[in-house]
Amino acid sequence: MAKQYSIAAARDQLARLVHDAEEGQPVELTRRGKPVAILLAIEDYRRLQKHPVSFSAAVEELRLEVGFGVEPEEWLPARDPAGDYAHFNSLQILDPLEA
Repeated sequence: MAKQYSIAAARDQLARLVHDAEEGQPVELTRRGKPVAILLAIEDYRRLQKHPVSFSAAVEELRLEVGFGVEPEEWLPARDPAGDYAHFNSLQILDPLEA
């Protein structure tokens, strides 16, 4: 939870509050008891300003970052281009109740 200061109180302690924000502790500024602004580290601000990323782009970024996953050339040839899933007919489906 962010520390909360009135604008008047923050004015007297601005240097310390900026230091707190730089250390990752956001500071909420109030006017007449109502929140009106947040003082936060520039890194946090820049992260919040980034454009949203699609789910697939985020997964790809994570996959590249950790070096995990299957390369598309490994799974693309296995896809059934006809979409009829005929290759499943050759698989033996086991019923766990019959085992």
